Formats: sequence, structure tokens, C-alpha cells
Amino acid sequence: MINKIEPQTFSQFFKKNKNQYELDFVDIPINNGDIPLFIDPYAISKRSDKWSIECHNLIVDFFQEVVDLIKDGQKKRAIYMLSGLREPNQIHFGLSRGSIARGRGVGSIQALSLYKGLEESSAVKTGFLKNIEDCELLIDGIGRDKISDITTNIIKKHLIEYTKYQCVLFNIPVHQVSSGSLWDAEQGKWTNDYVNLPICNDESIILVPKMIARFDMVFNHQEYYRHFVLNFLQAEHLNANSSLVRTLKDGTKKEPTKKSLKEVYPLSKTYLYDFSKEHPEVFESYKKEKAKIFNSILNETSNEDITSLIEEKEFDFNNLIKKFAEIPTGNKTATDFHNHIKGVLTAIFYPYLVNPIKEKEIHKGRKRIDLCYDNAAKNGFFIHLVINKQVPAPYVFMECKNYKDDPQNPELDQLSGRFSKIRGRFGFLICRKFNNKDLFIERCKDTAKDDRGFILPLDDEDLITLLEYKRDKNEKGINDFLEERYKKLVM
Repeated sequence: MINKIEPQTFSQFFKKNKNQYELDFVDIPINNGDIPLFIDPYAISKRSDKWSIECHNLIVDFFQEVVDLIKDGQKKRAIYMLSGLREPNQIHFGLSRGSIARGRGVGSIQALSLYKGLEESSAVKTGFLKNIEDCELLIDGIGRDKISDITTNIIKKHLIEYTKYQCVLFNIPVHQVSSGSLWDAEQGKWTNDYVNLPICNDESIILVPKMIARFDMVFNHQEYYRHFVLNFLQAEHLNANSSLVRTLKDGTKKEPTKKSLKEVYPLSKTYLYDFSKEHPEVFESYKKEKAKIFNSILNETSNEDITSLIEEKEFDFNNLIKKFAEIPTGNKTATDFHNHIKGVLTAIFYPYLVNPIKEKEIHKGRKRIDLCYDNAAKNGFFIHLVINKQVPAPYVFMECKNYKDDPQNPELDQLSGRFSKIRGRFGFLICRKFNNKDLFIERCKDTAKDDRGFILPLDDEDLITLLEYKRDKNEKGINDFLEERYKKLVM
């Protein structure tokens, strides 16, 4: 009899007792094959946080150089760059099945094949192909899985750095292992180094931020063909009164059916390029429509979607709420409170605030910040803070105090002393309970009046309220709560 292996996630392996909602990264399975998610370079390009911008620039520069090399006939250099794109099994993304993850990256064997595919493409020769995500629409043999794998390899160094910080955040042990191929943009070559990564079942793991994980690519060649190309052809044939146009009994002319058009214009990426080159307005219309849809939602791959993919049962926010009452105040339980707050803050503020870093060093290590988040908001309080209120906030700082009594001015000074125009001038001071909340808010107000930054105090009661809003999918409630608390500082 074969014993069934119970599925286990990364966080479960390290006994962190965290749900996907509490984690900034995708809690991948580590003994049950890959998870059907992808890294979409287009999704990265539309994000405004510093980490995503750096990744986007790296992807654009790499792909543009490859295309330029192919156009200039520099085959050797182009193949060298493509040959460094190995199978990214460490992230456990993709469509492979079974207990062993098998990526479908490019690799040295496929590099020549990929080179030929790009070299023979008219989209490359004419310069029509500008971005790696366009390959999904225009280049045969390069679909969502390969685009995801190529993207992963290009930004691998950034993913390793991200993994390092998440392991520090959750006290996960790491070991020195070979990095595999890493793209060094400054030197323009593939390098190999020893890096610190977590090990699960004798395999090194690289974590991926939830914010760039997708169930599918934003661009889809079949969607483009069905809803844009065929729609255009229907209108064109109707205007030209071609033989494909249908005539009803009353003499009314009707556009051809899509079925009849598919027989004349069968789907292929080569055809899509030819069509797009002849009708660039349709191609641009599709991309603009996708950008509009993408920007109308904060994060297409939601916590709920990923959680349902990984967890068998629905996440219960009430468990996070109950945990507050189980942690006493005081130094002895300060670590327990901090560990709880890590998950609570991510559960509440994701995807507005992402990429949490624990005890981030500033001033060459002379000062530390409990938690620091990247501001990745596209709407709501945190983007209005920057645009409407003119408060610098590329990063949002958190100080957590497990005090029995109210924090005093030194705690406020500790946080405000870490603000700057470059890092940001906004943060939260989190404690258990304010015996006199109005008085403490007045102290925060004085800090703001003295131009030392904006600090919002939050206690257990406030955090529970915000968790209840999140549980009820009331994002407006969260934003209104923060807005009202901010008004007390400035009004």
C-alpha cells in the first residue's frame, strides 16, 4: 500500500501558522507539484512600487537587447543571452503535474530554437514587436508558460532578494546554495553566485510576491482574435458587401458569422501579426482596452483566489481577531504580538501596501524600523495621501509596541525621527490599548504641526475594526477609517 503524501505549503513546512491572507508571497506547495500561476511582465509594468519598477526596467532592457541583436544579425550574442534562461523550478509556478515540479524554461537546448523563432518572425524584423508580453499575441511557440519562465529568469536576482527579506520577516532559516544563472544587467552577462535561500525537502525555494502572480496573462492571442480581429473583419466585410455577408428574407444585410470568417482567416500568430501590421489601430485598441481593464482593478489575482487555490477551507478572519485577546501585554510576549501583527497588517492592507521588511536598517544600522511596506496603492487612502495630500509616502513605516500603558513622546519621536522626504513621512504607531486615545492623537497632531511627519495611532480595537471591514470585503470602510483618523491630525 502506497502512503498518500499530504499536500504541504511553504509556510506549513516551517510551522509558521500563517494563512495566505497573512503572507505577502504565494504560499506555494512544496510536495505536490506546481501551482497554476504565472508571472506576467505586463502586470509588472503596470505597478508603481519601487520593486516592480526595477523589475520592469530589467525585463524591458533585456528583451530589447535580444531583439536588437537578432535584427542586427548578432546571432552568437543573442543565443548567449537566451541560453541563460533555465527552468525556474524553484518558484513552483506553471502547469506541470505530479509531485515534482518541471518548468518549461528556455534552457541551452531550446535557446537556438527560440532564436530561430524570433529571427524568422516578421514582427521582430520590422520592429513591430516591442515588449516580451507581445509574444503571446504575435510569436508562434511562445505562450504564457514560456513568457512567465523567461520573465522569472530575468528578474531572478530580485526574487532571491525578496525571498531573503521574507525569510528574515518570518524567522525562516536559510542555507547557502548555488543561485543558478543570474542576469547581471551592469555587466551584460549571466553570472552564478552563492545565495541564502530556504530549503524544503532538499530543494531550494524562491518566493514570488502575490502582487505579480496571475492565473493567466493579461494578453491572450485567442481573445484578441475572437473579440477584436474578427469583430473588425465582420464590419469590414459588411461595409464592402462581400460574398460572406448574409442577406435576410427582408433584404437586410447582416455581417458574416465569425464561424465563416474563421474558415477564411484561420487563427495563427503569423496571421495576427500580418493583420496587426496592416491594422495597427486594432492592435492598439486591444492593448488600450486591456490596460483600461487592468487599471480598473487593484489586483486581478486576489487573496481570495489564491487562497482558494491553496487552502481547502475559506480563511476565517475571526481567528485573527480572537488572537488579540490571547496575547498578554509586556516584554515577555512582545515577540508573539509582533508575529501576530505581521499577518494582521498584510491581511488588512494588501494589496495597497506590499513587500514588508522587518526591522529595516537606516542611517547605516544606527536606527531600525519595526516594519516597512512599499506603497503600491492604485486607489484609496494611500494613493490619495501622496497625490491629494502631498505627503511623501513611497514607504509606510510601522512601529509595534506591546505596552500595557500608553506610548509616550519618546515612542513618537522614535518613529518620526526615521521619516525623510526620500523614505516617506507617514507611518503607524501600533499598541494594545490607549487609556486616553484623544490625548495621544493630540500628541500625533503636534508632531504633524511641527512638520515632523504624520503618525496614525492604531490599537487592538482599531485593528479589529479594520479586520472586520476586510472580512466583509468593505474596502471603503478601511479607507474611510484611515481618512477620518488622518483628518484628526490636520483639522
